[in-house]
Amino acid sequence: MKNLAIIFSVLCFQFWNAQNVYLIKVEKTNDNQDKFLYRKDDTLSETIYLGEVEVQGFTKDDAGIFSLVYKKAKEIGANAFALKPFENVDGTAQPFNPANYKIALYYTPKEKWIGKDGMLYVFASSEKAQKISVNQKDYTLQPRTFIKVKIVPGEIYTVSTKKLLGSTIKVQPKDNKDNMYFQISSLKVKSDTSGNGGLNLKSGDVHGLEKSYAEFLSLIYKDDTPLK
Repeated sequence: MKNLAIIFSVLCFQFWNAQNVYLIKVEKTNDNQDKFLYRKDDTLSETIYLGEVEVQGFTKDDAGIFSLVYKKAKEIGANAFALKPFENVDGTAQPFNPANYKIALYYTPKEKWIGKDGMLYVFASSEKAQKISVNQKDYTLQPRTFIKVKIVPGEIYTVSTKKLLGSTIKVQPKDNKDNMYFQISSLKVKSDTSGNGGLNLKSGDVHGLEKSYAEFLSLIYKDDTPLK
């Protein structure tokens, strides 16, 4: 009986922590070979709405969920996404719920994507608060949050963990036409060789993120950048 109780508890835990991604609406499809999946740029007018996916259930495996969202998006030829909030009865948007949310999928011609003023993003892990330093300025990142620091071309940026045996990574962007993305994690992360949301630039518990995956995190994590 004791073993049965343990098995039942494990199954319940897996059920409540299971997360599924469904393609719930297809307005149209687009035939393209784009490998990227970026966050929708609201300043671009030539964006075509294709459909929606819905994420149901909560998990800390954000990379796994992004992989599922990516596959659904590519089924209909999407290369851009945006959060589509659930609405209250009065039409106002409901607060983001990481256990249930919808993502609208779009296609934007590749040549229409333009560079932006570069920002350095630093994401926390999904599990615990972490103390970090960016160019000797200290921050405490709560789980599932991130901060942004404006990039100045040619300046050296040092991102480090506030630990006795912590890790440090230094980068020197040549321009500010794009963003840079890093995540702080105490877990050992393996590089993803698929090219679809993989991790790279690993240095202990500070590692770089591929742009598509990082922009997905910026959608489902909270921006906790201190106000100036």
